[in-house]
Amino acid sequence: MKRATTRAMRLDAPGTSLRLEEAPLAPLRPHEVLIEVGACGVCRTDLHLLDGELPQAVSPVTPGHEIVGRVVDAGAAVERFGNGDRVGVPWLASACGDCRYCTAGLENLCERAQFTGCTVDGGFARHAIADSRFCLELPDRYDDAHAAPLLCAGLIGYRAYCAAGEGANLGLYGFGAAAHLLAQVAHAEGRRVFALTRPGDLDAQRFARELGAAWAGSSDETPPEPLDAAIIFAP
Repeated sequence: MKRATTRAMRLDAPGTSLRLEEAPLAPLRPHEVLIEVGACGVCRTDLHLLDGELPQAVSPVTPGHEIVGRVVDAGAAVERFGNGDRVGVPWLASACGDCRYCTAGLENLCERAQFTGCTVDGGFARHAIADSRFCLELPDRYDDAHAAPLLCAGLIGYRAYCAAGEGANLGLYGFGAAAHLLAQVAHAEGRRVFALTRPGDLDAQRFARELGAAWAGSSDETPPEPLDAAIIFAP
């Protein structure tokens, strides 16, 4: 399938509104796939992009880095995916593979990394191009809309969760998208979740308890039990 353009919501410059236009699609490089987008989530990082708070961002750009879609074309070196395969595209668009971070398995810290919807075009479009080596296979049990948030909020939450160890009492400071997904994982694994929100955010505290938190309160309070680990999601 050869396409030269696609309909996309473009950000011409920080502080401006997104604009629908027919945007160009570059020829596929050997490891790239062309994806027909089924869903793309909206992340707070997209708002930082619009507000000009990401100095590395390019303009114009198509935002969106929680992409779910199906491959409709592939470069000559693509091995993992074929036409029709369902894939997810996360924030990390590519990494150099050679620096000390990449060779240590910490590609997210690569100083030459590219970022979906920030330094390369993202998924607020009918079609998106992505490096197949950084795309993810998605299980069929999630539909597109439910899978999309897992590609950012889910990924960063789970990475922090793995780093937090296996203690019984886990504190979550800030209860946004990543924390509310992670709270469900921790609760399902039998851990006690202590959610700490902005002072006075009773709705978030109520939501945390509905998701299984053992306790929910304000970030200026002391949890009723000592924490074995804490993850800070607050800005």
